Amino acid sequence: MQLWNTLNKEELETKMRELGQQFVTISFYQYATIVVPQLFRDHLFQMWSKYHIVGRVYVAHEGINAQISVPSNYIGVFREELYQIDFLDGIRLNFSVEDSAAEFSFLKLKIKVRDKILADGLNDTTFDVRKIGKHLKAEEFNALTDDPETILIDFRNHYEHEVGYFKGAILPDVDTFRESLPIIEEKYLKGNEDKNIVMYCTGGIRCEKASAWFKHRGFENVHQLEGGIIKYANDAKESGIENKFIGKNFVFDERRGERITEDIVSICHQCGKPADVHTNCVNDACHLLFIQCDECKGKMENCCSSDCQDMIHLSEEEQKLLRQGKNNSNKIFKKGRSNKLIFKLNAEKPLTLNPTQTNK
Repeated sequence: MQLWNTLNKEELETKMRELGQQFVTISFYQYATIVVPQLFRDHLFQMWSKYHIVGRVYVAHEGINAQISVPSNYIGVFREELYQIDFLDGIRLNFSVEDSAAEFSFLKLKIKVRDKILADGLNDTTFDVRKIGKHLKAEEFNALTDDPETILIDFRNHYEHEVGYFKGAILPDVDTFRESLPIIEEKYLKGNEDKNIVMYCTGGIRCEKASAWFKHRGFENVHQLEGGIIKYANDAKESGIENKFIGKNFVFDERRGERITEDIVSICHQCGKPADVHTNCVNDACHLLFIQCDECKGKMENCCSSDCQDMIHLSEEEQKLLRQGKNNSNKIFKKGRSNKLIFKLNAEKPLTLNPTQTNK
């Protein structure tokens, strides 16, 4: 059996539509010891391909991190087979807040073997990622974050919390998880060892590792939101408790966001109007991720700048010649950092701290 995809995007979209299925986006992770990640990876690919499951999965010696879309009529058998894997038996599955029949979260199944399921930049061999902080359910999270002796920290990157965040949260201006660990400890945790530390992220994987790391570093009162924003939003809705999250939850799939509330807390990076829809610049030499309103989207043709807009109107051969010999690897898919995004650079809303933050 072939253990990888060979179809292009258009062929994949056609295949998905021909299935005639409603896909449900599911995420889960588990830190565990996987002796031979490649064998486990191949087993998953064979098991999930027969059910037309698509998504992005990372497997490493330290565990698994998965974001997938499952046809609704296969969810039962998917769960049953997943739970037959010893270290995944009973694993919590985070179901997306919203799924649209008009768009697909993923188009193909991509399972990669990596050194770590979450790059952290840590080389401490005494660190045990399984010794985590206390998990908080939605109601417990609300109660503890009401306490003035609590520090609430968003453990996502700047382009994620830019479109949505929890009221009162510290919003560090970081690009990566590995960058956030030393910055958050030095800037926000030192001197606050006696306070409650509460952290949250999209689905829980970053907080799982961060809570274990800060406990390893000597912090005692470490807590994390169980299942992250995804589970919190679903639980708050089902139980009828106050939802403290405002705006959109950024997600790492084709949707790029799930709407939690109708609040728009960010601006278009090109004109400054309220907007919270992320666009990847359509220029193949750029692919900058930025926020773009509908008006600018039409005017700029999904481009981040006039330079990129001019380039997409050249022939494919001319575009390739202009890209040839240039090292753009550090710019392609750069997440919202560009001197061309004038309104982002001049935004009055600080990215390092939510204005509603108090007693921190």
